[in-house]
Amino acid sequence: MSRASTVSIALFAAVALSATPRFADAQSVQHQGSAGMVYRSQADTGPIARAERALAADPRNVQRFIQLGIAQSGARQMREAVQTFTRALAVAPNDPMLYRWRGHRNLSVRNFDGAMADLTRGYGLDSTNYGILYHLGVLRFVRGDFNAAADAFARAQPNAPDGGELAGSTDWRWMSLQRAGRASEAAAMLARRPDSLPAANAYAKRLRMYRGEIGPDALFAPSDTGDVDIATLAFALGNWYLVKGDTARAREQFRRSTASTGWPAFGFIASEAELARLDRKP
Repeated sequence: MSRASTVSIALFAAVALSATPRFADAQSVQHQGSAGMVYRSQADTGPIARAERALAADPRNVQRFIQLGIAQSGARQMREAVQTFTRALAVAPNDPMLYRWRGHRNLSVRNFDGAMADLTRGYGLDSTNYGILYHLGVLRFVRGDFNAAADAFARAQPNAPDGGELAGSTDWRWMSLQRAGRASEAAAMLARRPDSLPAANAYAKRLRMYRGEIGPDALFAPSDTGDVDIATLAFALGNWYLVKGDTARAREQFRRSTASTGWPAFGFIASEAELARLDRKP
């Protein structure tokens, strides 16, 4: 091979790599809390680099884009994941799963308008997609549109892919109905036990509290030390106190949620919204 050919190949490789953003070593700002706290991404430990290589080898494969976006999300590189799904949509502009994923990650970085646009577009393409319905419900809840949130979770429940997801959509539906002033519907829904599949996640534990099977003091276990666990459980406890009219304890738990570093958790995001709503009240 001639020297000129070798240089050309090297140049082509450099251009190809530069066309695919690399964030393996990045710790970029992802979110800034109301108190000025800055939350950053984490460094890649291997999954992102592997996903980038797989995508480079098959650059029009939508699943490769999704795998890269999921890997980035695992390192809390949510803004980078949004960019990845945007690139994917240039390849497949009518793929509902790409709108599901970009909507999810826009929600993670508090781009609520972008998330609403994505999830609404995705719903128009596939109205039975569980991920679209679930995240649309969370977004509506965060925005305070509790009746619409309850509707989204009701539509999501029959399409849940497993017990953990079914527990999640059942939990959020109960919370949404309660916050919409539809307590009797919330109680009737729990009495029907739609969360019939086995689940052992935080949502299953929260549902036990809603049903009175455990008290609020038993919601946290000694093993619940992860930042996402704390954010998730504290938010549920705050919401539980709020629907019972105990605003002081609710505020305390929402602050507990946002004092964790679990900023990507929906409980953290919802707690931010609840504190803002409480602060606006006279």
